Amino acid sequence: MARKARNGQRSWLLLIFVIIVSWPVRAQAPGPIRDDVARFRERAEAILSNGSAAKGHWGALVTDAETGDILYALNSAQYFTPASNTKLFTTTLALASLGPDYRIRTTLETVGALDAAGELHGDLVLVGRGDANLSNRVFPYTKQAQRDGPPEKVLAELADQLAHRGVKQIDGDIVADDSYLAQGRFPSGWTVDDTVWSYGAAVSAIAVNDNALTLSVRAGTAVGQPLRFSLEPSLGIYDVQNEAVTTAAGTEARLQLSRDPESRIFVLSGTMPLDAPRRLLMVAVPEPAENAAALLAHLLAAHGVQILGHSVAHHAGDPALFALAASRTVLAEHLSPPLIEDVRLTNKISDNLHAELMLRVAAKEKGGADTLDDALKFAEQFRQGIGLSSEDVVLKDGSGLSRDDLATPESLVHLLAYARQQPWGAGFLATLPVAGEDGTLEGRMKGTVAAGRVQAKTGQVDHVEALSGFATSLRGERLIFSFMGDDHTSSGRDAAAIVDNLCVAMVEELGAARPAPASAPPQR
Repeated sequence: MARKARNGQRSWLLLIFVIIVSWPVRAQAPGPIRDDVARFRERAEAILSNGSAAKGHWGALVTDAETGDILYALNSAQYFTPASNTKLFTTTLALASLGPDYRIRTTLETVGALDAAGELHGDLVLVGRGDANLSNRVFPYTKQAQRDGPPEKVLAELADQLAHRGVKQIDGDIVADDSYLAQGRFPSGWTVDDTVWSYGAAVSAIAVNDNALTLSVRAGTAVGQPLRFSLEPSLGIYDVQNEAVTTAAGTEARLQLSRDPESRIFVLSGTMPLDAPRRLLMVAVPEPAENAAALLAHLLAAHGVQILGHSVAHHAGDPALFALAASRTVLAEHLSPPLIEDVRLTNKISDNLHAELMLRVAAKEKGGADTLDDALKFAEQFRQGIGLSSEDVVLKDGSGLSRDDLATPESLVHLLAYARQQPWGAGFLATLPVAGEDGTLEGRMKGTVAAGRVQAKTGQVDHVEALSGFATSLRGERLIFSFMGDDHTSSGRDAAAIVDNLCVAMVEELGAARPAPASAPPQR
């Protein structure tokens, strides 16, 4: 009995030791508060108690990246809406599960036969596996997201490959097969308004041009005339009901765009002055696979390929998929950029669709997840594996667009401390926006000491402001931080300024315990 008791005691001691070692955030040692910490605390309290900031609910955690010591904490264990800080959980999960070099394969396949005359006897199937970059994006990302060529560039390249194989006629249909992922286009907590715009594009295993169309709008030729518009790519699937009119030069533009759920008609209303410049509105495609099939058929026709069938889509659970389940012949293929490049793009510009696909692909490939619910469970298990409980983080999507997401500053700092220690950690840090330089932080903290010294992920939805990441203070202390605010009444720009002021104070004040280097570079 004594031996069993001692063994049990050892087991508990070992468990406690593992928990302590694995938890990267440590409480500050008792004793007098460091002078630099006291100065920062005073400045932070002044910032958060001033004006509209005082009406909000704020949380913060700043730790020493090297020791894990807590330097400043405010409501750090309480829930906040993370907004796009959710992408930190998703991109970390993807890198840990799939690795930075992972690529996604998109193919054109058939169960039919191609004869010597170039006639394909059967359907041509576009098989999507969650590549978010079937577009004209330029990789690697450098400072700004760049594009080269038409938005359907990758589909055009696949059509080129097919034409070079000698295909001249397709007897069957052009099928877009997005059954790799179960249907679940819009996660819980997204609003109807979100789904009109490209930032709320439907999630599908086939994502061409970020599942978006460009609506170009210009004033009419005279006051009272309807606005002029074009929708690109124009395939006849989607249409615009134009109720907007031209007003006198110098008046205020009041454009509105809406779309009923499941409708293929965008309603353009409101006014636009005669002297206003052209407006480009990025609108979301509600049926990505159907749109991709029609676009591929259009591109093949432009290559002189005659199509006898129609453009159709097959989704998970579609009985028609059983007829296509036999061994297929691959006629053309496209490989995505390495995952780390998509992580860089996703974090730098905060792309929602890319994050949603990243979550689902990682969960599908490594956890066999078929549905969004399965993918969310897989992500929760991952977080538990790195020391975060289900009480620390509650996520309903992979991007942070859901208003049902909840996280604590502690959970974000813990996640970032974990990521920093991984073999791919340095690459991950380099995917975060740099204050005053690029991504969603390009225009923020410019001309301050925080420019170039803060690398962090932004997060904004209505009445929510978040920023979590890494910083190097003027005195050379490496920091991990999370600032989160809910229920504030500030505008987006004013709320961002509150957080930016916290960053400036953090960079200026913290780090008295270390000598200052001549020039402290940002942590990359």
